[in-house]
Amino acid sequence: MAWDFSTDPDFQQQLDWMAQFVRAEIWPLETLVEDLDQAALDRIYEPLQQEVKERGLWAAHLDPELGGQGFGQLKLGLMHEILGTSPFAPNAFGCQAPDSGNSEILALAGTNEQKERWLHPLLAGDLKSAFSMTEPNSAGSDPTQLKTRAVRDGDEYVISGHKWFSSNASIADFLIVMAVTDPEARPHQRATMFIVPVDTPGVNILRDVATMEHPRDEFGKLGGHAEIIYEDVRIPAENRLGGEGEGFLISQQRLYPGRIHHCMRWLGVAHRAFDMLCERATYRESHGKTLGEHQTIQNWIADSAAEMQAARLLTLHAAWKMDADGVAAARQDISLIKFYGARVLHDVIDRALQAHGSLGYSTDLPLEAMYRFARAARIYDGPDEVHRQSVARQILRGYAPPPGEVPTEHVPTRRAAARERFADLLEAVTSNE
Repeated sequence: MAWDFSTDPDFQQQLDWMAQFVRAEIWPLETLVEDLDQAALDRIYEPLQQEVKERGLWAAHLDPELGGQGFGQLKLGLMHEILGTSPFAPNAFGCQAPDSGNSEILALAGTNEQKERWLHPLLAGDLKSAFSMTEPNSAGSDPTQLKTRAVRDGDEYVISGHKWFSSNASIADFLIVMAVTDPEARPHQRATMFIVPVDTPGVNILRDVATMEHPRDEFGKLGGHAEIIYEDVRIPAENRLGGEGEGFLISQQRLYPGRIHHCMRWLGVAHRAFDMLCERATYRESHGKTLGEHQTIQNWIADSAAEMQAARLLTLHAAWKMDADGVAAARQDISLIKFYGARVLHDVIDRALQAHGSLGYSTDLPLEAMYRFARAARIYDGPDEVHRQSVARQILRGYAPPPGEVPTEHVPTRRAAARERFADLLEAVTSNE
């Protein structure tokens, strides 16, 4: 059986180029973003995106006939580990959320006309999109409770409801909206996806919700999470994606690979924090010696290295399994990496921040922003508790109660069975003859 941890040398050269490119061209932008509006950011990205396209790394998550590279999840995971070091890097590579996931939805469920109108301009970078599912008045951990309705009216659908945390909706050209079309259907067959242009009458984007990650009150800028009221929004029936009731089925095809990308990006963030932790340990002195000579700091460094390596191998294994056997086969692995990766991200950043003391708590270093970003990882794409429950339920399907409810490893029972099985042998070896 083949067992190989190596990366193809040609692709490794691409990864090396990406690492240098992101560090040299993207990291410096982080210090300037607050002073730039979205139009200025778009102009800055243009030459960077062109360089990525010339390198053959643009929109790598999609098949070549759609303008991508057709990379499997393993290669994409290795890419996202590098892109995750900065929240602004994915945009330079055409694989930023939610556009990347939305492009996968359009590729999977869109008609030829929908692909021509929305997918191809999205991939070219001429349009921006948002995914509008989360609602303020229903549990995000249970999307079967969605309340936004889409009612068929002749050749149109009428959408009414209240959404929020529709990421990037305030800069989007169109939204992919999850709405209930049949409230009486089975829970996972009630919702349907629709393409809704943002300029459709009745689409009211109220605000970008300030968060721990983006506490400033801004609107119309990359990274915002919009609150939206859909008030009798009429769209043509041909804007439906897939069939009625297929919204959850389609969304799963988007969410599972997206979770792999999230986890690899988190590793990129964690490793950047880890580098700061190790650098701090080499020069900061406390109680007569550098931090790196204190056992606590040594433990933090060792624990962080082990946890990141474990999370990385778990995630790449999930990506490999998805490439080899498909989404369904990798479901348990993906749930594992989602909650484990989120914890590793938080813990590594927390240690790095602690080692820097007041400097880490200040905005003079990116650690405080990383820390705020890390807290959301336990919530989005399914809260940790749901993923833990999913993993446990899948594992328990492989077990059954023992006969008579006597534990399988019960020593007295096993001893009696062993004595019966080996009775002749025991008699022979214990006899006096």
